[in-house]
Amino acid sequence: MSANLGSLAAVCGVELAPQWRDLVIEDVCDDSREVCSGSLFAAIRGYNTDGHRFAPAAIKAGARALLVEQPLGLGVPELVVGSVRHVLGPLAAAVHNHPSKNLNLVGVTGTNGKTTTVHILASLLRSLGESVSTIGTLTHLLTTPTAAALQRELVQSVARGVNVVAAEVSSHALAQERVAGCRFEVVAFTNLGVDHLDYHTTMEDYFTAKSKLFEPELANRAVVNVGCQYGVRLADKVQLPLTRIGAHSVQDVCTDTLASTFRWRNQRVSLPMPGEFNITNAVLAAEIAIALGYQSSEIAHGLAEVPVVPGRFEMIDEGQPFLVVVDYAHTPEALAAVLQTARALSHNSVLVVFGAGGNRHHDKRPQMGRVAQQNADWIAVTSDNPRDEPNQKIAEAIISGMTRRPDLVEHDRRLAIFAAIDKAREGDVVLIAGKGHEATQIIGSRGQCFDDREVARHYLHQRVATHA
Repeated sequence: MSANLGSLAAVCGVELAPQWRDLVIEDVCDDSREVCSGSLFAAIRGYNTDGHRFAPAAIKAGARALLVEQPLGLGVPELVVGSVRHVLGPLAAAVHNHPSKNLNLVGVTGTNGKTTTVHILASLLRSLGESVSTIGTLTHLLTTPTAAALQRELVQSVARGVNVVAAEVSSHALAQERVAGCRFEVVAFTNLGVDHLDYHTTMEDYFTAKSKLFEPELANRAVVNVGCQYGVRLADKVQLPLTRIGAHSVQDVCTDTLASTFRWRNQRVSLPMPGEFNITNAVLAAEIAIALGYQSSEIAHGLAEVPVVPGRFEMIDEGQPFLVVVDYAHTPEALAAVLQTARALSHNSVLVVFGAGGNRHHDKRPQMGRVAQQNADWIAVTSDNPRDEPNQKIAEAIISGMTRRPDLVEHDRRLAIFAAIDKAREGDVVLIAGKGHEATQIIGSRGQCFDDREVARHYLHQRVATHA
């Protein structure tokens, strides 16, 4: 795919000297390390650095033109705009011939449940014979790639014959206009809880960012979970054909350690996932599939074949007489939901190991402590991804939301997991929360190998072998 620079200047509303109009641009990059011959380099002003600094390196790597917010005079044509972020998505889409128009692009946003909903949707559509690609936390460094990378990925999906791309759309991506230039066939909202307020400042700003996905300029149809107040607000303001889901969407619900069953659209559904939150995610995915044109009977069949989502209420079973569950829950609402599911599955006590990320929203920390105390019998406060913050400071912020000290404060996450497993007895549930699928722990500026699932599995194996 390619476009001439004159047509790209028109997208940006920029006047271009005649001698540059026929210059062919074959790709758009916002990372100078990804530039190859024939690219246009977009110089984004970020929070930690300014892309304009890397323009000389981009030219040396083969960039034919620049998208900038100030003239640089480096000997190549420049499209000078007021905001690179604002025009980057449409410009990259134009270079790649608007790939989202050749796909059924689905966008899922919300605080919790995006990954699981996308995973369920992709699985059930594949069971129905569709070629599906996913974009999100499990597959990408950023939940939603940058605008240039996203358009590149979409055109590659078209080239591979993919029919549906299911993407998690983060609030950061919406605020930074990364999905501008896309056309979504269906967009969906899971819920909104306390998270990312270090970036958005207030819940209202956070909600406003999420709401941008539901503008008619971006999407054709919407599915909204009205099980929270923000879902109700969003549904009331959406100007798209809309499906609302909530408690009214299912009947005859039953859930155990291995699966959930329920009735949806007069279909009996057997979902191989426990927990009411997973039922909500499954119904959201099912209604997206309805919006894409599938029948409820074939969707119900596809839901029965959904595999485990890595790090989302993932059971770790080494033959021990109690349940051990690893989950990504790192917000107060998500932690409450998984602890309530753990309580429903427990025959005795619920034990939880959790922390909070460093250099991130501080106000949710005491809320998570309060949620843990309300829903667990034994609590270990430990490190999560502390980054540059002292573990003790993070732990004390969590504990400030409790009316009593936790049973254990252990900053070594491995030892905290060991302690919870040692404490557990037959019929208990041990929940290890916060990191889910992550295979590293970020301490300082470095990621160290650490996977909750592997740590728990190895220690359980040793414990079971010792007691055999």
